[in-house]
Amino acid sequence: MPEIRLRRIESLLRSEISGMIQRGEIKDPRVEPLTTVTEVKLTRDLGHAKVWVSRYGERDVVDGSVAALNHAAGFIQQILSKRISLRTFPRLAFFRDDAMENGFRIAQKLRDIMH
Repeated sequence: MPEIRLRRIESLLRSEISGMIQRGEIKDPRVEPLTTVTEVKLTRDLGHAKVWVSRYGERDVVDGSVAALNHAAGFIQQILSKRISLRTFPRLAFFRDDAMENGFRIAQKLRDIMH
């Protein structure tokens, strides 16, 4: 599959999943509207998609959101397959993305050094 098409589908999935979270379509209370989809990576055959999510806050809250999203993955796939026309729809797997938290920690350390 051409790389450009793969990236477009990843971007579309990221946008649609983010929208579902923000609009509250996923009813699990562990998935808060502030949860952000940071990245989606598809396999070349479109069989699987890894979805990284982030949220500023305590680690256990983010882990709860990831668990809830993995539990609702079938529901999310079903809704998205109706919105996005693909021959085969990828299986979704959600993971915690620590990049934002690490960035805040580094920025805080730099501020401490400067003062």
